[in-house]
Amino acid sequence: MVKRATWSQYQGSIGDRSGLFAAVADTWPIEQALYPGSYVDLSPSTAISSVTYVDTDARATRFFADDALLGSELAGRTRPGAGQQVHYVSADYTQPLDVPDESADLLISLFAGLVFEHCRRYLRPGGWLLANTSHGDASLAALDPTTRLVAAVHQQADRYRLDVDELDRYLVPKRPDAADPDKIRASGRGIAYTKTAFAYVFQVD
Repeated sequence: MVKRATWSQYQGSIGDRSGLFAAVADTWPIEQALYPGSYVDLSPSTAISSVTYVDTDARATRFFADDALLGSELAGRTRPGAGQQVHYVSADYTQPLDVPDESADLLISLFAGLVFEHCRRYLRPGGWLLANTSHGDASLAALDPTTRLVAAVHQQADRYRLDVDELDRYLVPKRPDAADPDKIRASGRGIAYTKTAFAYVFQVD
């Protein structure tokens, strides 16, 4: 028997990230998002019209298969135009997904591993990557010549703020020799920076 999981319950562990996606959607023209390693975090759909969620956890598969539950979880919580399409792919994101290439405006990588390296093919040119350093994804993106930092995300409880000014203060390694992609992949951890943030937004060529 697969234990039931809901977004409402999950917020007790991770908080409500709806404000994060509202801030992102207010800043850039995002209509479609891809969220590998989402588990049951439904928060992007409160601010974005179409979101494809990807996970292998049976509890997530059961959650996203229940249309009535999804509707009740989102009821009264979506911004105008948001939550119109909720897709779910039960798959390992490190393998090819049943998702069209260059179809997403936003690729989400939060505490899910090296999403960007495996899923950038699904992000349209000029699209955005939202990533944190938990497993090194933001640190690898910062070293990629095809990306440009456009915002640092700060969090206080369930409140999120985007800093778009003086971005050269961010992603400065405390130890310059740590800025090595191979070391980051081997450790599975992000670089320690002189100024930190909850997450970072990059625009990708």
